[in-house]
Amino acid sequence: MPRSGAEGASRAAGEERALTSVAAGDRYEEPEELPRLWHVTLSVSGPEAPLKEVRRGLEQLAHDHPFLLTSRYANDHAEIRYWEEARDLHDAAAVALRLWGEHRQTSRLPPWEIVGLEVIDRETYHQRIAEGYGPPPATSVGIHPF
Repeated sequence: MPRSGAEGASRAAGEERALTSVAAGDRYEEPEELPRLWHVTLSVSGPEAPLKEVRRGLEQLAHDHPFLLTSRYANDHAEIRYWEEARDLHDAAAVALRLWGEHRQTSRLPPWEIVGLEVIDRETYHQRIAEGYGPPPATSVGIHPF
């Protein structure tokens, strides 16, 4: 019977405990679906709102969720780009589709709707950049007007 709590503490110094949860000869195998990085671009749009309020809302969202790479905004639309770690595209897209709505109240974001979503894997993102397609890498991290 395995020792527990105080019984384990009374083991003599240098005494080894046998591992019983792993059979001899078993090897560690990587799980089949490890999380991957996905580049997400979320576009939102709606009625005009004061630029200062849009910027302040996006700044609050970035403060609450530092994973955001960059946001661009105007008085009637915005684009948010970031990396998401998820098992697959479906999980990354589900998180992205909830982002704006779940944080609209706490970040005081405009009542805009999601009008676009792009989720691509890391390899595709870097391939597009290397070929000169797609948005340039987010070197100027932060919140900027269009």
